Amino acid sequence: CPCSGGRPGGFVKLRLISCEVLYREMCDAVARSPHLVDAEFLPKGWHDLGGKRMSALVQERVDAVPRGAYDAILLGYGLCGNGLDSVEARHTMLVLPRAHDCIALLMGGRQRYQQFFEEHPGTFYRSTGWLERGKELRQLTHATAGLDATLEELVAKYGEENGRYLYEELTRYRQNYRRLVYIETGLEPDRRFEEEARWEAAENGWEFQKMRGSLELFRRLVNGEWGGGEFLPVQQGERIRATYDDRVVSVETVRQIVA
Repeated sequence: CPCSGGRPGGFVKLRLISCEVLYREMCDAVARSPHLVDAEFLPKGWHDLGGKRMSALVQERVDAVPRGAYDAILLGYGLCGNGLDSVEARHTMLVLPRAHDCIALLMGGRQRYQQFFEEHPGTFYRSTGWLERGKELRQLTHATAGLDATLEELVAKYGEENGRYLYEELTRYRQNYRRLVYIETGLEPDRRFEEEARWEAAENGWEFQKMRGSLELFRRLVNGEWGGGEFLPVQQGERIRATYDDRVVSVETVRQIVA
């Protein structure tokens, strides 16, 4: 394991901070890891707050990890709309996947994600986590973006004409989708998540497709297998930076290292 500060016998202590949409995949990986991994899962709804606010909240959780208690802090996220941009390693090394978002993680890597994205535009993605972890967060999404407001709610608040206009504008993004892809990882307890995804596709008039996902990046992250260019180590005194190229993220030195 390339973790710094490895303990006798190869034992390593890691802290995982992850989005709850990846709960099943991360828990499966943690259960199989040879290392001691303490996990914390953060709300999916933080994505709706915007990149700067999300990165500030993630930074708070990173800073809350006790100094010297872990060999590394693992971030179970993709870049996620710049939600990790500017997050600093102030006292413990950070490690994160080079991935655009959680869909790239579920697909097994940014290369497969990018290829599928280019070959299949207009695709909406679902996974077990997106289906079971999203419903209770609608109020947060509604409060910050308004995308979950119903037509009736908007009409009641803004009147018939304005309410209908706002509803059309807020739901216009749906017109660009033609396909719903359900990513199956093999951790599903039964077919109910797939059936829910099929129902959602039918409701929107979209084509339904099921894709086999991958658990490789989750397991490599918590196993300390960070070689091959798929992960980014961020040393103390460095911060994460979005690159807007095929690297996805890189590091930048912070001027003043926190002692």
